[in-house]
Amino acid sequence: MQPPLENESIVLVFTLSGLNETMGKRVVFFSLTTLYYPLIVLCNVTIIYTVISHKKLQEPMYVFICNLCINSLFGTSGFYPKFMYDLLSQDHIISYAGCLIQIFVIYSSVLCDFSTLTVMAYDRYVAICRPLEYHSVMTNQRVLECILFCWLSPFVCMSVVIVLTSRLTLCGSSIEKLYCENWSVVKLSCFSTTVNNVIGYVIIIVYFGHAVLIFCSYIHLIGKCRKSIEGRHKFMQTCIPHLLALFNVTVALLFDVLYTRYGSKSLPQDLHNFMALEFLLIPPILNPLIYGLNLTRLRKEVIRLFFKKQVDISD
Repeated sequence: MQPPLENESIVLVFTLSGLNETMGKRVVFFSLTTLYYPLIVLCNVTIIYTVISHKKLQEPMYVFICNLCINSLFGTSGFYPKFMYDLLSQDHIISYAGCLIQIFVIYSSVLCDFSTLTVMAYDRYVAICRPLEYHSVMTNQRVLECILFCWLSPFVCMSVVIVLTSRLTLCGSSIEKLYCENWSVVKLSCFSTTVNNVIGYVIIIVYFGHAVLIFCSYIHLIGKCRKSIEGRHKFMQTCIPHLLALFNVTVALLFDVLYTRYGSKSLPQDLHNFMALEFLLIPPILNPLIYGLNLTRLRKEVIRLFFKKQVDISD
């Protein structure tokens, strides 16, 4: 049994210090966030409603896009409401339980993005490389299994992470970010965090491995699609948006992981905050726009939804 440390205590709340140097701009930040967060919700809800309300869009590809948008709403709900509250408050604190919940919501959402993009790559592979077998492979049951995979695997991974983090004895309560992040909490531990580090790196490697597999599958698809004009058109129409979304999410998360673990404290606070928030700022708004604007059938239905009286679009 290890002897108690002088600074060891039961942590009930954490202090979020990411806003300390930018409080003079909080009115500007609050105004921008008040506009931006509803825009994220509007764009994602529009795609979700459009897919659900039109039977001809209830195909695997559109169902997975819908799942991506639902996940964006789930992930951003773990950050923006608390962030807006902090902008209006003098004290930026969060309860211990609230911190662990925020970690779970934000990072399970990020992992769910990778899982969803992985099953979307599989769907595109079957559609382009095995078109005659597509409907026999991508059955309703297979789609349901893919959706369950998208949500259950991140939930299991993050549940393990949260359980390991909750077992740590902490010697501090200050988190130098705008939100709770697992590595920032683990660094406050009084004792060894080897197990937490190993599990964390395993999860990071597994999910970045998802990205590598997806890029490799698309290299194969490019070779397949070059053989026909129809194949090239299908690739440009459905796969390019997917690759953009994957690049967007991967770069955003890479920013967060590398800066959190290896970033320099000499950088300005504003730049620090942007790098920490990039995956909560860009992918949630860019994903619905990428798919809503590039996929013809989806774009037509979205336009019809907003301008049904003014515009008559033939299929």
